[in-house]
Amino acid sequence: MGIILGIDVGGSTTKIVGIQNNECIGMLQVRAADQITSMYGAVGNFLAKHKIALESISEIYLTGVGASFIDEQVYGIKTNRVNELTAIGHGALRLAGLSEALVVSMGTGTAFVKATREEVTHLGGSGVGGGTIIGLASQMLGKNDIDAILALAKSGSLKNVDLFVSDILKNEVQSLPSELTAANFGKIKSTASESDIALGIINMIFETVGMLAVFALKNDDLKDVILTGTLATFPQARMVFSKFEKLIGLNFIIPDDAVYATALGATEY
Repeated sequence: MGIILGIDVGGSTTKIVGIQNNECIGMLQVRAADQITSMYGAVGNFLAKHKIALESISEIYLTGVGASFIDEQVYGIKTNRVNELTAIGHGALRLAGLSEALVVSMGTGTAFVKATREEVTHLGGSGVGGGTIIGLASQMLGKNDIDAILALAKSGSLKNVDLFVSDILKNEVQSLPSELTAANFGKIKSTASESDIALGIINMIFETVGMLAVFALKNDDLKDVILTGTLATFPQARMVFSKFEKLIGLNFIIPDDAVYATALGATEY
């Protein structure tokens, strides 16, 4: 049986997965200056890495914001376009091994979809995401490289940046545990280091996304939340979302290969 490629063409990064006999045979991502170069570069790199002949590819499924820039049949191979939100939902469920969940796709911004095997419903989105981290870090730290921002955040302390409930309440209230954030950047000190600020920015994004997920399921019996996208791979993600699990009772899941959920979901179409 031929190989199927699922390709998520983002603004600057393209993710690609290969499927044969319903089994994943490889994943990779590439960056390039434009979407078309990125997409073709991903295909070329994937074929070279896995020593696959172009003739072995039977179909290609394109999704993502950059897919709209590609009108042709890629390399003359049958090429299908898949709705990105549908791909997000189906890919997340497959990675997590679930039949139903709230899926949170954290990329440049953040999308929220409720997914079952049969249906994917877009609940909404937020402009808060990886683009926010880079934008704020650029202005506050003079850095716009995500790897440099993450390296800084490793040694940061939120105590020098955020205002906690324990800072404003003498006695703990059951619904307001002392370790909860009362205000992001609400207690930033003049002595706060670049590392403290970098961690504060990342933490603020994850806490915002986490609360939006809570609100999305406020009147729903669903408890599973699958986190996908590049931000899901940040080391701070597990720390922040583990705190939400303890405080609120939702089950936040970061599957292996979360960054490839949308590309994988495209092949489930």
